[in-house]
Amino acid sequence: MWECASAVSIGTAHTERGGRCEDRCSSQVFDQAGSPWVALFVSDGAGSAECGEQGADIAVRTANETVAQLMELAELPLDESLALQIVNEIRQAISQAADQSQLPIRAYSCTFLGALTSSAGTLVFQIGDGGIVLDGQHGLELAIEPMNGHYANETLFICQKDAIEKLAVRVYPAGVTALALFSDGLQHLALDMAKREPHGPFFEPIFRKMQFLTDVSRPQIGAALEGFLGSSRINERTDDDKSLAIAVLRV
Repeated sequence: MWECASAVSIGTAHTERGGRCEDRCSSQVFDQAGSPWVALFVSDGAGSAECGEQGADIAVRTANETVAQLMELAELPLDESLALQIVNEIRQAISQAADQSQLPIRAYSCTFLGALTSSAGTLVFQIGDGGIVLDGQHGLELAIEPMNGHYANETLFICQKDAIEKLAVRVYPAGVTALALFSDGLQHLALDMAKREPHGPFFEPIFRKMQFLTDVSRPQIGAALEGFLGSSRINERTDDDKSLAIAVLRV
């Protein structure tokens, strides 16, 4: 049984200038011929983009719609082709939105992180910054290093021309028991940036709490996670939007 939760929280820098949260994320379980598939997605709309928030919303929504449709197939390969299909569907949806609004596609710039796990293994893929952490056979691991551009505070986006070439994909065999995807607003809290590895004290209490959810606490976990992301101890260390999607295999 997989326990899932996700939440976003606006950064104080956005609140101070009257902005809105430009992060989107989701974590849910799908059914494919009686077998559970867990899908987690995170997208961070570029603050410099006119419609970055809408781009992030389109990215996460399209990814979930694509997975829901793929669940109808009798067989579904857990490999790079699946990651490419989801990313291409997102790029097409963003392109259509740009055409309808008569804006350049870069107006919808956003990062994108995805993870799919089933009995066959775990697929993770990413374009841009933010992080994917998993608990596997060797403990906590940073699956893909956050992607930066040529300059400080610059990253890559899913709608840029070379996004497919820049897309990072990894496949893990069965054995992953927990996953966490997060936007760059949490990078310096969730990762030891010097060692390029997960910061255990950040993830371990969250994963442990997910392990012991009850029928009473399960409906409240989303609000609790949002409260954590918006707490003073988090906002004292980052003023950016924050998003976190989690899935934990209950033992």
